[in-house]
Amino acid sequence: MIFKRSLLQELVQTAIATFVVLFGIVIAQRVTYYIGVAASGSLASNAINTLLSFSMIRFIPMLLSLTLFLAVLMTLSRLYRDSEMVIWFSSGLGLSKWVRPIMTFAAPIIVVISLLSLFVTPWAVAKSEDFKAQLQSQDELATITPGIFKESKKADRVYFIESFDQLGEVVKNIFVQTVQHQKLGIIVAASGHREKHTNNDQFLVMEKGRRYEGKPESAEFTSTTFEKYAIRMETPEVETPPMRTEGLSSAKLWSERTAQNNAELQSRLAMPISALILVLMAIPLSFVDPRSGRSGNLMMAIMIFIIYNNLLSIMQAWLSQQKVHFLVGLWPVHLFFLAIALYMLYRRAKQLPMLPRFSSR
Repeated sequence: MIFKRSLLQELVQTAIATFVVLFGIVIAQRVTYYIGVAASGSLASNAINTLLSFSMIRFIPMLLSLTLFLAVLMTLSRLYRDSEMVIWFSSGLGLSKWVRPIMTFAAPIIVVISLLSLFVTPWAVAKSEDFKAQLQSQDELATITPGIFKESKKADRVYFIESFDQLGEVVKNIFVQTVQHQKLGIIVAASGHREKHTNNDQFLVMEKGRRYEGKPESAEFTSTTFEKYAIRMETPEVETPPMRTEGLSSAKLWSERTAQNNAELQSRLAMPISALILVLMAIPLSFVDPRSGRSGNLMMAIMIFIIYNNLLSIMQAWLSQQKVHFLVGLWPVHLFFLAIALYMLYRRAKQLPMLPRFSSR
């Protein structure tokens, strides 16, 4: 009993540390990506947090699966390195006795992976797509990032606004370049604000500024000052695209049995199944010689995880293209890795080398 509590405690601690590291790596990569998109002017800076949240929800099932795999591997590897496994085997207890406490630790996480994969992730994808559609239907002012030049979708205006207030209604230090009737206009103002008329037209009203107008490639410009000057902000009409398969609920995928829906549904089911198989594989894979290097089996585990998920992606693509029957689905990949895991468990339980040695005559 003391042994099981100690093992579970170490597994939990290792899993938490592993998940924090993996989550930090992924969120740093996603933040860098969205900041780059916002810096290019393709995304409003105030939309980054929302899109980042939905994006991270999609990554959590895979991160939990990898965390579970690595936590079991690293915990048992530590026991091998410290020769605690030698004491365990010397007492007459086999490797199979480790399976129950490890599965006790893994079962709740696999249930969470199942719930996330089947229900939460599709919801996050659907909400993310709805939010992107809302962003595309915003007027030009809402898409401007402070301190970044922004060209209008019709390419007839260029905006630069130094700062917004918290609500995005009041702006400071405005520059607008327009091209109308083959004339180039430049408008500068110290401040401005958004106005919405009763017909839902949006206007950028600039205050106490100056307007320059002239023909391109000509040195002659007219200059006028103004107390107020309004520009109508274009609001694009965006047709709502059909929801991506990834954003459909699992119930809808089950009721509407197309090839793409079958592939997506089996992909969602594959996440907890692969997590279970990888846990079984981590038990024999954790063996390390105390006198050898510590990172060999860890690198092998990461390679197995990558290969497993890549093969699942390939089979999912074939399934959606109807190159594989839906009854076959992703099961060949699962059965292949399950066979490897059971073989490795058998060899390690018998304290045999992973690969049989053939004597030469």
